[in-house]
Amino acid sequence: MRWFLLVVLVSASAMAQPQAESPNAILLIAKPELLDPNFRETVVLVTQAVDASTVGVILNRPTAAKHSQTGETLYFGGPVMREVIVALFRAERAPDASAFAVLKGVYLTMHPQNIEPLLEQRTGNYRLYSGFSGWAPGQLENEMQRDGWYLLPASAELVFRKDTAGMWQELARKARARVALR
Repeated sequence: MRWFLLVVLVSASAMAQPQAESPNAILLIAKPELLDPNFRETVVLVTQAVDASTVGVILNRPTAAKHSQTGETLYFGGPVMREVIVALFRAERAPDASAFAVLKGVYLTMHPQNIEPLLEQRTGNYRLYSGFSGWAPGQLENEMQRDGWYLLPASAELVFRKDTAGMWQELARKARARVALR
């Protein structure tokens, strides 16, 4: 399984552009042994940046905070730049401003030129995060070698799921079952 993430991330790096057009996301499911409070019992959608660092957002950490303009729930995206709003959104075509294509028709961005139109639409085709998760080049690979994460494929249905309660437990069971079958 470790080699799978490395192949995915290395392939994604080779294809990545400043405005990535090729989806390259995977889910990291924290193993019960992962004690870092930022990531304990989390499901993280990750993609790789042009510089080979890995970035993403925590899918299952809604906060009590609401966005001041829309009233939408803010999710805790991760410990990096917590004061910055990050959006995960659906779009039929790649946005004009910088964004990561994480899945077909799904993008991750912190660029105001992408976020402002989303806030005006109020269509529910997006989710807002406070901050993001990030790993320096090689850092996530080291965590994988220390056996801190399960890997699962990502889907738009899962990343935009309304009720994230129980998501970690469900996906951890699914990942353990996959490992047991190998």
